[in-house]
Amino acid sequence: MTLVGFLGYIFSSFALLIFILLLLAARNNTFSGRLVLFGTIVTLGANVLSALQLQSYINLQIVLVFEAIKLLLWPTLILSTRGNITSLRALIHDKSFQQHSFLWLITFIGAWTLSFYVTEHVHYIFAFFLGFNLWQIILLEQLFRNASNKAKWALWPLVVGLGSTSIFEFVIFSQAYMINHLEPVLWYARPYILLISLPFLLISTRRIKDWSVNVFISRNVVFYSSMLFIAGGYLLVMALAGYIINFIGGEWGNFLTVIFLVPASFVLFALIITDTLRRKVKVFITKNFFANKYEYRDEWLDLIEKIETTSAESYYQMATQIMINKLDGESGAILKKANKNSFHIKFSKGLESDALLNNELLSVATFCHEKGWIIDIQEFLKTPDIYEGLAININVFIERQINNIVPIFIGKAFYGVFLIAGRHEHKQLNWEDRDLIFAISKQLGNFISLHEANDRIAESKQFDAFNRMSAFLVHDLKNVQAQLALITDNAVKHRNNPEFIDDVFETVESATKRLEKTLTQLRNKQAEQKNIEKVDLSQLIDKVVEQCNVREPSIELLSNPSCVLSIEGEKFYTVLNHLLQNAQEATKASGWVKLSLDVNDIQATVIIEDNGSGMSEDFIKHRLFKPFDTTKGNAGMGIGVFEAKQFFESNAGSLAVKSEEYQGTVFTLTLPLNRNFNQ
Repeated sequence: MTLVGFLGYIFSSFALLIFILLLLAARNNTFSGRLVLFGTIVTLGANVLSALQLQSYINLQIVLVFEAIKLLLWPTLILSTRGNITSLRALIHDKSFQQHSFLWLITFIGAWTLSFYVTEHVHYIFAFFLGFNLWQIILLEQLFRNASNKAKWALWPLVVGLGSTSIFEFVIFSQAYMINHLEPVLWYARPYILLISLPFLLISTRRIKDWSVNVFISRNVVFYSSMLFIAGGYLLVMALAGYIINFIGGEWGNFLTVIFLVPASFVLFALIITDTLRRKVKVFITKNFFANKYEYRDEWLDLIEKIETTSAESYYQMATQIMINKLDGESGAILKKANKNSFHIKFSKGLESDALLNNELLSVATFCHEKGWIIDIQEFLKTPDIYEGLAININVFIERQINNIVPIFIGKAFYGVFLIAGRHEHKQLNWEDRDLIFAISKQLGNFISLHEANDRIAESKQFDAFNRMSAFLVHDLKNVQAQLALITDNAVKHRNNPEFIDDVFETVESATKRLEKTLTQLRNKQAEQKNIEKVDLSQLIDKVVEQCNVREPSIELLSNPSCVLSIEGEKFYTVLNHLLQNAQEATKASGWVKLSLDVNDIQATVIIEDNGSGMSEDFIKHRLFKPFDTTKGNAGMGIGVFEAKQFFESNAGSLAVKSEEYQGTVFTLTLPLNRNFNQ
């Protein structure tokens, strides 16, 4: 076996000599070309000394000195190639080379000094070679991954040539470090690995003419290099632990070392392939060593511009459209959490909500409020463990093609969610995407909150105007009362006067008209305390229908099963009466108005239908639920439907309307069963 090794070193030395002659013949006078020549000469010297050492003509430590110089020169070549260094002066001033050479010199002196004064002298030298071979592998990996596609074509033979020898020597010295001596078989095989790698080095010298390539530092490169560094560091720690076990284990030392290192290798492999570790390392590196993926100043200015220039009918639509575009969605919606039991859609583009989605969003709201996370449905489907504590029926979202759920916070308060859906292939969000989307959501939440506050202020001003108007109405009532009081005062004296009788009838008729107008307009709008009670909707509906049927057309009651709910009975009576009265007023006497009550396990539904004048879609969107907007002139206040909608939504229900002009209208009123609304 010694002869095989000796011949290997002789053959590889001869091959290196030919390689040196070819380099001299090529007359490559570049700085990197000289480094290649010097590195090859040192490698040749190390090979010749290794051959002599096998014949016991020279000490192993002298051979290892030349091997150590190789680990100074070849990494220097890599650093100069990566940094486009063209002179010795530039190399000396390069920080990467300064750090590399300083570390090499310190560890070289330390290892060889300790080797003369410590019993297990070569142990520290093996550690030196183990660390610097790992360092050379990392530099090669960085050089190749950072290079452009054109440069990779020239570099890959160099990476294969130097990398193969570095990896093989890493294996040799890692084993030597653990067992405290070089394995002869591996040491004899080393020159043959060098023979195989030399053709690759020759190809590189032909392809890289000036030994300068354009490289850039990418995030993935640093990530992969870091993982290599972690792996190397782990192996060093495990080797040290194996050495300690071997040292204190006596006769069982070698056996215990193997028992320890085999599972340790499996642990390393598991750590390297684990997505969680890789993801955390990548995020840490990206956050701390690279510029952000997004230029937040530009993103902020772009968001402001979109808010200022986007045309939309409402600020809910504007916010939803901005979020859809930012997440490359096709449809979406914004839902506000009305109470602890329900969400209400504020705007929707191609996405409808229902009871199933509402129930799932209640779980989402709890999770988002606690974690503040954006939920990526596809990521949850693949790796649900990431979203610990989130329990949802994922099929509800997949069926609706929802890709992302973005929480909306105003301050620390949870407001609602954006739902973003699309049919195209969904790109999984990384941490930078999430940070940007969350910041946009926060800003849009503040934008919506500001406009809602403005709307409330506007409504408050309108109610103030209503109160002022009520003062005028009270004044009119006083005038009517004064007229009637005058009649009473003069009745005894003039009751037999025909002219007085005529004046009385004329005054009463005028007062009646004024009172009818005033009573129709005047409502008590002061805040009242809720009076929650158990109410049978069936009986309440019967009373409302009976009262409304004094007018034409009569209301036809289609179905009215018994249903008991805990609500404000008087309030329900008032809003239902108003809606039925509106239906009658919008319908000719020859038309029809129908009412039905349906009850299931989830909710009670009241449906009011008529074949009256109907309403346009534009009127429903912009005027129907707007307070103080009426089509009845002085005969109406414009707050009846607004009040009805507020009532049902405050009880976790809903009021929906469908209508066509000249065809009729359908109001659908829902109230959930088995809920406690006193909140």
